[in-house]
Amino acid sequence: MTRSTRTFRLAAGLLATGLALSACGGGSSDDNDSDGGGGETPAASGGELLIWVGDGPGGDATTEIGKAFGEENGVDVTVEVLPGAELQANFVTAAQAGDPPDVVMGAHDWIGNLVQNGTIDPIQIPEATSSTLQPLSLEAVTFDGQTYGMPYTMNNIVLFRNTDLAPDAPATVEDMVAAGQKSVQSGDATAPLAWPVSDTGNPYFINPLYTSGGGYMFGQGDDGSFDPSDLGVGTPGSVEAYKKIGELGEKGSGVLKRSVNTDNAIALFTDGKTPFLVEGPWQLTTIDDSDINYEVSAVPGFEGMDPASPFITVDAAYVASGGKNKTLAQEFVTNYWSRADVGAQLFEATKNVPANKDTLAQIEGDNPAVAAVSAAGAENGQIMPSIPEMAAVWDPLGKAEAAVIGGADPQATIDSAAKAIQAAMKE
Repeated sequence: MTRSTRTFRLAAGLLATGLALSACGGGSSDDNDSDGGGGETPAASGGELLIWVGDGPGGDATTEIGKAFGEENGVDVTVEVLPGAELQANFVTAAQAGDPPDVVMGAHDWIGNLVQNGTIDPIQIPEATSSTLQPLSLEAVTFDGQTYGMPYTMNNIVLFRNTDLAPDAPATVEDMVAAGQKSVQSGDATAPLAWPVSDTGNPYFINPLYTSGGGYMFGQGDDGSFDPSDLGVGTPGSVEAYKKIGELGEKGSGVLKRSVNTDNAIALFTDGKTPFLVEGPWQLTTIDDSDINYEVSAVPGFEGMDPASPFITVDAAYVASGGKNKTLAQEFVTNYWSRADVGAQLFEATKNVPANKDTLAQIEGDNPAVAAVSAAGAENGQIMPSIPEMAAVWDPLGKAEAAVIGGADPQATIDSAAKAIQAAMKE
């Protein structure tokens, strides 16, 4: 396991009083912090806090935020930056070995697996804090009726449009395809659009078309919880959706291609070779560094069909069940990590959409593209299922998507994917 460790030793100024926080989370919501959300942070009595976070700009920013928390509270903070692809597995392994960090940062769709393995504790978010969070972000971190993480970013894919090639936002998929093909025919572009597919498919990126065509992943109860017994893959709506997707594929209009993936789609757009790109806000820095004039809008749906609904993914901070200082971890997660100024610092490093409404209000004036991403998600986005059974969906459905886009029969292909998913969920 490769990791980078940054430890801040701040013994001076340790206070005798303990955290004004119960070990089960929460904290007083009577006093509002001027920084927005979370209430007044109680003084700490020292101690040590170990935080695990994935690599990249967010890891670097978390290091600085951890340092500031240590300085404010007189505690020793260690931030360990691990490869993001390995973080969840390494955390579960460490928890099972009795040596986890106190806090771990990760995606909301980890929650089902982490709860199933008994590795994270519920938290109690004070009303003063929860009122500052986007409602969908709170929905994402709720599992079996309990809140398990403090959300801090919420992202969804959108349509980036080169305004020199396509002045107007398309209202439908058909409008987008027509505008893209017109750009190619005129010689202004070489591809009508850049939509990541790859040889193994990408259910995350295709979900707006899948939902617009009538598909869904798992049914939901009245309380919003996902029902693993109600698998949407293999239903008539899912087959109809993939018939529509297939019509855009390599034996149809040819606008969806397996040769386009998350590695090369961005270059097609920033090099001015296509008027449209379907991607997420994590590409904003790269796009801003290019010479492309662009605007952001929601991914359109099929004409006369349901709205396109992108997945919303949320990053959250979790308190480890086996951490050595859970009281301090609860304080960091519920009353510090939730603050608007902390969110603004994180945004400057990552450009991901803040889950904190106060942070979003602070930054959206200078970042209209981020505001547009947030608006698109709020209008038609859906929280990506966090139940453990979702892990069984990605590979079979991705391969089915790639096959259909390559020209395979949608009915037989999706039926086969549904059987593979059902079998995997029973293992």
